[in-house]
Amino acid sequence: MTSLGLPPAIQACLFDLDGVLTSTATVHAAAWKETFDAFLARREGPEFQPFDPVTDYDLYVDGMPRADGVRSFLASRGIRLPEGDEGDPPDQDTVQGLGNRKNALVLAKIEEVGVRAFPGSVRYVTAVREAGLRRAVVSSSANCQAVLAAAGIEELFEVRIDGVVAAQRHLPGKPHPDTFLAAAEALGVGPHQAAVFEDALAGMEAGRAGGFGYVIGVDRAGQADALRKHGADAVVTDLAQLLGESA
Repeated sequence: MTSLGLPPAIQACLFDLDGVLTSTATVHAAAWKETFDAFLARREGPEFQPFDPVTDYDLYVDGMPRADGVRSFLASRGIRLPEGDEGDPPDQDTVQGLGNRKNALVLAKIEEVGVRAFPGSVRYVTAVREAGLRRAVVSSSANCQAVLAAAGIEELFEVRIDGVVAAQRHLPGKPHPDTFLAAAEALGVGPHQAAVFEDALAGMEAGRAGGFGYVIGVDRAGQADALRKHGADAVVTDLAQLLGESA
């Protein structure tokens, strides 16, 4: 292993955003909970089973494109909604409407509390850049560029494959590997030469399905075993550990 905690063959690093580089995963979980709880309360009344911001988030929405997350969670409750249109208002009970509600809540929460990059992640990506490895952000979020800019880390990355790019290129989101494969291609490396850094179970599956050279799970939620089961070659609680630092 190199001083970056990577196999010597690795020439590029592909980083998820929320939960790996920035602390916005908790913001997304809170927005999903507010969205789904309001919907379930309208549909089922006061006895509804609330959205669990840990278990339901990890299993059904984390790392996925927004509409896929809506479909996935609702399917777990036996609910199927009309697809609707991308312009559906946030109060409309369609897949797109719920997704738009969640996005509006995320933007409001980010505006309210700001965006923080994990210091250990910033040190690690900086070390990756200094070592001459290529770097990309791979995120299902359509707000990826704004979050990177708000966190002050946009310039650390050469390539960004996010929800906007995925929609333009018709790339399926995680757990499919297509967005990671697109990032590797943009950096001029093969999958076996690239390492994937993810905190989501769907991201682990994408890394495994894409045949990437190394898949690192970032455990921010006490799910190390699940990350390994879904495809992680190694699990850390902070990227600084890969530099030999304590978390």
